[in-house]
Amino acid sequence: MTIADIKKNAETKMDQSIAAFKNNLQKIRTGRANPALLDSVQVEYYGSFVPLSQVANVALIDSRTISVQPWEKGMGAKIEKAIRESDLGLNPASMGDLIRVPMPPMSEERRKEMTKLARSEGEGAKIAVRNLRRDANESVKKLVKDKLASEDDQKRAETDVQKVTDRHIAEVDALVAAKEQEIMAV
Repeated sequence: MTIADIKKNAETKMDQSIAAFKNNLQKIRTGRANPALLDSVQVEYYGSFVPLSQVANVALIDSRTISVQPWEKGMGAKIEKAIRESDLGLNPASMGDLIRVPMPPMSEERRKEMTKLARSEGEGAKIAVRNLRRDANESVKKLVKDKLASEDDQKRAETDVQKVTDRHIAEVDALVAAKEQEIMAV
C-alpha cells in the first residue's frame, strides 16, 4: 500500500462518515415534517417486522403533515399502532385508507433537547473522522518503519491528511449549525 492509497482510503472513509452523519441528522426531529422521520418505524407484516416504507407510501401533505398510504387494506391499524408506539412522539390519525401524521409544535425544552442531540451526533462524527486520521498516520508511519517511504514523505502525508481532516470537521460543524438553525426556526 502506498502513501497515495492511504490518503485516498482515509478520505473515502471520512466521506462515508459524513454521509452517515447526514443520515443521522435527518432523523432528528424539527418542527417541520420530513418523510425520512418515519424510516426507523418498524411495522409487523405477516409475522415479521419490516420498515414502514416497505408496506406503505410515505409522503408530505404540507410542511407540518406526513401522509402514509398503506398498500394493503388491513395494514392501516398496524401502521398507526407502530407509529404511535415509536419513540418519535407522533399521534397518527386515520382518514379512510390514508393515515395523516401531524407534526406537533415543539416546546422550547424539546428544541434544546434536539439541539443537544444534533451536537452530540456531530461530536461523534468528528471523533470518527479523527480516528480515521490517526489510522492513516499510523499506516504511513508503518511504511516509514518498513523503509518503504521516507520521513519527508511521512511529514507531507500527515500534512495532507490533516488538511482533509480539517475540511471534514468543518463540514460537520456547518451541518450541525444548519440543523440547529432548522430546529430553532420553526
